[in-house]
Amino acid sequence: QVQLVEFGGGSVQAGGSLRISCTFSGDTFTNYAMGWFRQAPGREREFVATVSSSGVGTMYGDSVRDRFTISRDNPESMTFLQMNSLKPEDTAVYYCAARRLGIDEYNFWGQGTEVTVPS
Repeated sequence: QVQLVEFGGGSVQAGGSLRISCTFSGDTFTNYAMGWFRQAPGREREFVATVSSSGVGTMYGDSVRDRFTISRDNPESMTFLQMNSLKPEDTAVYYCAARRLGIDEYNFWGQGTEVTVPS
């Protein structure tokens, strides 16, 4: 069974940077595309970014494009989200998710890590 564990969240001033990480275990990491999603209080879950199994292909949500960078370290089975120029509206719980190749849905999720950007 795939297990995902996020860490690295915290509180950071507006305009600052933060990197959150996700560890993967329980299967072959390179068989999965990885994604980051977030959910703010009272709002629906929002797509943030995804990275292909090789790490070459990436996609971003409109609200984070040009500020956030997703990456992965395949030998270490880890996924990262570098967040720059943080804004108060980036405040949310950030979730790591895994999507097995050939399947459309993200079928494994972490427990989330909280990021707070005070206004």
